[in-house]
Amino acid sequence: MQAIILAGGKGTRLKPYTIVFPKPLMPIGDYPILEVMIRQLKSNGFDEIVIAVGYLKALIQNFFEDGRRWGVSISYSAEEKPLGTAAPLKLIKKYEENFLVMNGDVLTNLNYKNFFEFHKRSGALCTIASYNKPVKIDLGVLKLNEVNELYDYLEKPTINFNVSMGIYAFKKEVLEYIPDQKYFDFPELIKVLLESGKKVLSYPFEGYWFDIGRQEDYELATHEFERLRSEFLRDGIQ
Repeated sequence: MQAIILAGGKGTRLKPYTIVFPKPLMPIGDYPILEVMIRQLKSNGFDEIVIAVGYLKALIQNFFEDGRRWGVSISYSAEEKPLGTAAPLKLIKKYEENFLVMNGDVLTNLNYKNFFEFHKRSGALCTIASYNKPVKIDLGVLKLNEVNELYDYLEKPTINFNVSMGIYAFKKEVLEYIPDQKYFDFPELIKVLLESGKKVLSYPFEGYWFDIGRQEDYELATHEFERLRSEFLRDGIQ
């Protein structure tokens, strides 16, 4: 099975750490986050991995090389200019009929194999792993009617949103909807698919999920990885 890992971003929200090395090499415990992901993919049956690189790409390539250390085949696809999250997919030459795509900064105990099999059975062009995330609003929220009369006041409420986990499964047909050599993100791609009447599904997940894009999230992910190490590393290699 084939997985694409997007590892070309600059990680600007994690500066100054990401000035000297790319975000996918940020340590989670004693491993780079990207190594944790590769170990998870291997244990879930994904043996062909393409890493889409850009910023500080040589550091990633020198660390992971061809992947044989982890029992997988790793190749690289390099963007010469920033292309967003979706457009780098057009640079990859070889695809299986269905493939997994994920951001290179995700810590989760999602079973990738179950997710991928769900996608293939569904017949969807795109399936998005989703997480119900509570977001605290640190302000007083006013509830108003159509003439701006107040009918309720909520002090610092918590609102739940279904959010993308940065993990997708696609049919190869999706490449037809991505422009060549043009900056193009996943939100744009999903909107194009919906406007074209294509089947896009959500795969709700209730386990552990952390996006290390912000410093506070990175610190939390590091703490939880140490506390729940066996939840994230099930390949027997500790």
